[in-house]
Amino acid sequence: MLIGLVVVAAVVAGGGWAVQQAVGSAASAPPNSQQMWIALGAMAAVGLILGLVVAGRVSPLAAFVPSMVLLAWTVIYALDVNRALSLIPSEPSVNQIIRDAGFGAKTMLTTGVFALLGVALFIPVLMPSRWSRQRDDMDEEYEPASESTYY
Repeated sequence: MLIGLVVVAAVVAGGGWAVQQAVGSAASAPPNSQQMWIALGAMAAVGLILGLVVAGRVSPLAAFVPSMVLLAWTVIYALDVNRALSLIPSEPSVNQIIRDAGFGAKTMLTTGVFALLGVALFIPVLMPSRWSRQRDDMDEEYEPASESTYY
């Protein structure tokens, strides 16, 4: 479950910050290449974390927790836009980095990226092999029956 919370933080904060930096860099007249490379690197790191959770052999809760958070936030956005957007920190008293992450999260929420990521993270939860225990060769220890016994 702790891994799931880390994934939520990576997607919302790290991904939001990266999106905001990439959009801000692309909007400037001569794009700031250093800022763009840093934003793309942060996006790649978030993608790596998501890929490890989706494809890796970790607890299914590691994918279930972030999928439910992202899908629930998307449903709240579909039902009540103002309430969903009020969850994003945007006050001037908040640190600039957190505000940038919030603006990027708003962009991802309003464009449907959170819904896409939520569904992508939910698919591995449906696979029964994720819920079964890993088999170990030492689990199946048996003693061969001696020839002199009846059973």
